[in-house]
Amino acid sequence: MTLEPSFHKIENMDSLNTDYNYTSAGSILEEEDDDLCDLDPNPTEVMTRTYIHAIICAFGLIGNILVIVTYIFYKRTKAMTDVYLFNVAVADLIFVVSLPFIIYNEQHSWLMGLVVCKMLRAAYSINLYSCMLLLACISADRYFAIVQARRTFGARSRTLFYSRLICGAVWLLAVALTLPTLIYTELFEEPNLWDGTITKMCALSFSTHEKAKLLKVLVPSLQMAIGFLLPLLVMLFCYSSIVCTLVRAQSTQRHKAVRVVLAVVLVFIVCHLPYNVVLLDHTLSLFKERGCSIEQLKLLVLSISRSIAYLHCCLNPILYAFIGVKFRNHFRQIMLDLWCFSKKYIYSSRLSRGTTDVCISVIKASDGSNNMSSFSA
Repeated sequence: MTLEPSFHKIENMDSLNTDYNYTSAGSILEEEDDDLCDLDPNPTEVMTRTYIHAIICAFGLIGNILVIVTYIFYKRTKAMTDVYLFNVAVADLIFVVSLPFIIYNEQHSWLMGLVVCKMLRAAYSINLYSCMLLLACISADRYFAIVQARRTFGARSRTLFYSRLICGAVWLLAVALTLPTLIYTELFEEPNLWDGTITKMCALSFSTHEKAKLLKVLVPSLQMAIGFLLPLLVMLFCYSSIVCTLVRAQSTQRHKAVRVVLAVVLVFIVCHLPYNVVLLDHTLSLFKERGCSIEQLKLLVLSISRSIAYLHCCLNPILYAFIGVKFRNHFRQIMLDLWCFSKKYIYSSRLSRGTTDVCISVIKASDGSNNMSSFSA
């Protein structure tokens, strides 16, 4: 197998972050003085990105684990939106768990083998497709629950089965769309023309120039269309209809719900629009000759906008779960239970016996509050 032709110097492990952050075959980058063009990020950029990703990883882990724990242990009566939220949290958790490995390997030669290489590269793609499509499903569910409430009232009893079926279809579609990444990701050694060392890289490679040209356009196009544009259009239609319905209701609580809806849409656009605009420009300029300084600037902007897009996996639990009164009640219940059980192991047996009684009463109280229809409300 021959590797795709590249610039004078291929990007380092930064290409691990997405399916489409790679250099373009057939492009020639030259400095004004004909020196080699270095596309590697500078050490300051690498460290800044590392700290940002570490913060995203920490908050993403905490928020999404809390959503999953609440769904499994504290929420017995589950609604359709709850099932979607659980799957969104799982998708985000898959991504944030892979982030530490991506951060480490951005700065070092790849050491974890081909299987892990393929898994990490696929993690972002699966998260992107599944998470964005599930957010569109949440907006559609809220649309039917609020705008079409009378028409769908009798069918709501069967929605739990339908929601699980839809989630299964979304995951299958996400895996299917990730197959090109899994198939064409390979390990290869790339010589560093600056210091003479050899770096083992995990990146997409192709047997022919035509195949490289096709997939380098097809993969990002699919991700922009299905992973951003389609969910955005669904959300805009559903939430605009919801806002119109809520405004006509003339209620204080309804207007609070309008602000929540606007926050959901605004955060989605702010997080993902910059990255997809930059990605579109990057895709349109593939296989064209560009100046070195311009390409370095484009890669920097692409890196910054990608980090902003990563923030969405931390904000999803806040926007779709923590902002709801019912979920906050469950969250307080989790904190009380953790305090009770920590007391049980810290203090003496006499005190722990009393603490156990408190924990039992707390859990019973939690069970009594499980008749809530949705912790996202």
